[in-house]
Amino acid sequence: MTGILQGLLASIGAAQIPFMYSWGSNNQGQLGTNQSTSTYRSSPVQVDNEEWTVISCGGNNVAAIKADGTLWTWGYNFRGQLGQNDTVGRSSPVQVGSLMDWSSVSNTMYAGSCVAVRTNGTLWTWGSNNTNQLGLGGGDNRSSPTQVGGLLTWAKVSGGTNVGAAIKTDDSLWIWGNNGNGQLGQGTTGAPIKSPVQIAGSWSSVAIGDNGCHAIRTTGELFAWGFPGAGQLGTNSYTQFNSPVQIGSLLDWSFISAIGTGTRAALKTNGTLWTWGGNSNGQVGDNTTIQRSSPVQIGSDTWLTVTAGYYKGAIKTNKTLWTWGSNASGQLGLGDTVKRSSPVQVGLGNWSKISSGKAGGFMIGVED
Repeated sequence: MTGILQGLLASIGAAQIPFMYSWGSNNQGQLGTNQSTSTYRSSPVQVDNEEWTVISCGGNNVAAIKADGTLWTWGYNFRGQLGQNDTVGRSSPVQVGSLMDWSSVSNTMYAGSCVAVRTNGTLWTWGSNNTNQLGLGGGDNRSSPTQVGGLLTWAKVSGGTNVGAAIKTDDSLWIWGNNGNGQLGQGTTGAPIKSPVQIAGSWSSVAIGDNGCHAIRTTGELFAWGFPGAGQLGTNSYTQFNSPVQIGSLLDWSFISAIGTGTRAALKTNGTLWTWGGNSNGQVGDNTTIQRSSPVQIGSDTWLTVTAGYYKGAIKTNKTLWTWGSNASGQLGLGDTVKRSSPVQVGLGNWSKISSGKAGGFMIGVED
């Protein structure tokens, strides 16, 4: 953050004006700054001063919801994942339609699709449909939001690599798309499942990564299923599970992030941060490059939220932002391209939201 901007915030009160910032790779305009796509940014660059309630980074694109309920997208658009009824990329935020009742949205990491919920409880998807990850029962790609079924009971969504998932208002979990590695949790592998199917139990949150899923039950248990890869299922093994298996025996998990490849991160109800999986770039954050197949605690601080991938960003309860892991495109926001194996603070600020994109490297954050 520049000295001028810091001075401005000090003079008018940082809490009065929320700023969106972006940093890292900008090869497809995903930073949203309407600047050259040929140069990465290794420090946060201001996007705007709107009030954003939801931010979700995808492969090279972003979807976000403003406080007024409008939905906006920008970045790569090769399969219509921006929802603009075309395949033209955008380097600054553009509104999706004219509706003002969007409540939740999630990008997929590599597959180029989005899943979202409106306040009326309807479920919508758009973008790539190459493995039926839109949940529409088959068909081609969609370049604008298309409703999934006719139910009015959807509440939360998550998009992953060729998979979509959503939780209904009754806490039931539903999933669809690619099932080559058992990532749909149905006890089988094989052909994609074209429409939402239920996973038994009562669930509070779900996060989909690369070929695997994690979810937290309403009673606080953390479960995983799918391909183990670099240990990112967190089950203390490298066994593939085609149906949910519990991670440990604790009942105090509150949040899970499973964006992209390699590593996962979760918070407990006491605010402690836990990570696991691949660690070649220090992305586990335990000051090593040792791969972890079960959760390890990162420090002793308390945290509000975290976003996981080859690189991570997390916000502490004091609203400071910390990043670590791969940094080839400056995606840690630290003014350089040096990777970190433990959390390093990004400037000052009063951060409230953070989301990370694919391995290529970018982040979007909101400072209140």
